[in-house]
Amino acid sequence: MPRNPARRLLLAFATFLSAVALALPATAPPASAATGFPPVDGAWSSPGPYAVAVKVEAVTTFYYPRDIGQSALRHPVIIWGNGSFAFPVVYRDLLIHWASHGFVVAASNSTQADTGLSMRAGIDRLARLDGDAGSPFHGRIDLAHVGASGHSQGAAGAINAAADPRVDAIAPIQPGPLATTSGLHGPALFLAGQRDSIVWPALVRAFYDSAGRVPAVYAELKGADHFTTVGDGGGFRGVTTAWFRFHLMGDEQARGEFFGPSCSVCTGSAWSDVRRNAEALQIPAS
Repeated sequence: MPRNPARRLLLAFATFLSAVALALPATAPPASAATGFPPVDGAWSSPGPYAVAVKVEAVTTFYYPRDIGQSALRHPVIIWGNGSFAFPVVYRDLLIHWASHGFVVAASNSTQADTGLSMRAGIDRLARLDGDAGSPFHGRIDLAHVGASGHSQGAAGAINAAADPRVDAIAPIQPGPLATTSGLHGPALFLAGQRDSIVWPALVRAFYDSAGRVPAVYAELKGADHFTTVGDGGGFRGVTTAWFRFHLMGDEQARGEFFGPSCSVCTGSAWSDVRRNAEALQIPAS
């Protein structure tokens, strides 16, 4: 047990959450014929149709649809990295939000996630649970569709974790400098805060500029500082949900948020700067 009292308190609270089933809408709308997952009609920032459960383990905290064991679907995965000295509970409402949309979120418990190794451990653990007949995750994890995200140092971890061939798409939020895009092999959404004085937007744009061989989008949230992400993700919540619903679930309603001549992010008033590289511009609107 950590000696630091504040850290003990955070871990105790996180453990408490693992026993809690969080009440979200109990009745899902009809499933989308295209993906099998319930459509949300563009309500990316609103809670999804799934009630959520939390499971805390030594290395990873899992946020997932509560009825996953009864579902006929395999659920795609988002691995998560925390900012420096933070735990998953700091981003609790954002991670719950993604799980309410049908994702299994494997959040690293590490407070130093920049290498991406502790995040990738979440994929390994889910692979074992998917094969365990006694686990509620048995046969319900879609390991062919894995995304990576994180905040600050953990966002650097998401970029580094993308070197793992199992990671298909990333959405790093205000990534710290200790990362390389050399391992990217799938689409990347680089998110910055206009008023971020810790990770300046120019630093995030440098990652975007170096990711020319994959479809990459840079989006700078108007008025956001470095702590906008804490809690429920603020203005980053909806855009990351849409990104992962498109790339990991095949939700065609989310495509137009990023691609085509009139993409919603490009024209939306919430963003102070949006850029798309040549690879992203080749992806059609429909």
